[in-house]
Amino acid sequence: VRQEATFLPATPYGIVEMIVRTGIPIEGQEVVVVGRGPLVGMPLSIMLGQKSPRGNATVTLCHTRTRDLADHTRRADILVAAAGRPGTITADMVKPGAVVVDVAVNRTDDGLIGDVAFDEVAEVAGWITPVPGGIGPLTVAMLLVNTVTAAESST
Repeated sequence: VRQEATFLPATPYGIVEMIVRTGIPIEGQEVVVVGRGPLVGMPLSIMLGQKSPRGNATVTLCHTRTRDLADHTRRADILVAAAGRPGTITADMVKPGAVVVDVAVNRTDDGLIGDVAFDEVAEVAGWITPVPGGIGPLTVAMLLVNTVTAAESST
């Protein structure tokens, strides 16, 4: 009996794998995802909240119109910014020592920047991803994983 292949959305898959492979625990953590988009925010929230070895987190899904957004983000052990608005996450919104994952890529006159005010948040966070060069390469890697999985399942 041939088993159906499972394909996970590449960017959320890359984020989860990055967190797991760096030794950061997910299970039992308070995770806040800022951004409810169908490509990153929604699927990532589901993946992290599922009962699995790479999940079991308590997940709060927010967006740029969430009332008192900073109250939510300051509770996060893991904070994911995927709203698509530069400077959405500032240092006063981050719990000291938190993991901060910046998924967004915003084109500005100063170049590519994320949703996180990187320099100021880096002073507070325990771990932070850069933009560019953080999540993008992981998205490509997970697309390749899905491609190999598809090729192997078709034989």
